[in-house]
Amino acid sequence: MKRLAGWILAVGVVLVIGSCAGKTMHEEPIIPAIPIPAPAPALPSPVAPQVRDAVYRETGVASWYGRDYQGRTTASGEIFDQNGISAAHRTLPLGTVLSVTNLDNFKSIKVRINDRGPFAKGRVLELSYGAAKELGFALKGTARVKIESLEPVKDPAVYTVQAAAFAEEENAKTLKARLQRKYETVYIISHESNVGKFFRVRVGAYPSEEKAERIAGKLALDGLEPVVVRKD
Repeated sequence: MKRLAGWILAVGVVLVIGSCAGKTMHEEPIIPAIPIPAPAPALPSPVAPQVRDAVYRETGVASWYGRDYQGRTTASGEIFDQNGISAAHRTLPLGTVLSVTNLDNFKSIKVRINDRGPFAKGRVLELSYGAAKELGFALKGTARVKIESLEPVKDPAVYTVQAAAFAEEENAKTLKARLQRKYETVYIISHESNVGKFFRVRVGAYPSEEKAERIAGKLALDGLEPVVVRKD
């Protein structure tokens, strides 16, 4: 009986082990979890480009002009009146209305641009004699001023560079010939005043004032005193 009991016990153990082994062979394989990447941080909303203030502002030296051009046609086609209230600017559109303040006495007036100038280096505005009187610097000749357009200035423009001006046409032709060795477009325009005729040598036609200023910088290296002018 003891042998029979031992045999039965042994058979039971074998069956249990076999049953366990069978279960192990048929278990589903363990698949490692695939990590889910964290969502990318949201990009900041693009910042809209700032709209540049198109109101024109400038500070510098203003001068005036009078009888030498009295009765002459301005760049706008109007007749210049030295006692009227008008102004000349090199690059602002003709017809632009400016507020001009004399920074020495803080007198202010409104003027409309109807001409081109000043062509003297270092000056930003040329006023009629009447406008200079209103601002209180007619006797002094020049004044430091602040100018501001009353409306935004938006219209596109083409710029040219005035290299020099001469009373003698031959001198203008000589400079033109010299500059044509470096620049593709060089031309001469004549201009009459009550004191005589002048011949202005100009270079190029450029779509931006910055480009024209770069050309002016190159001309200055040749000993000239160029100014950038709007090409009307």
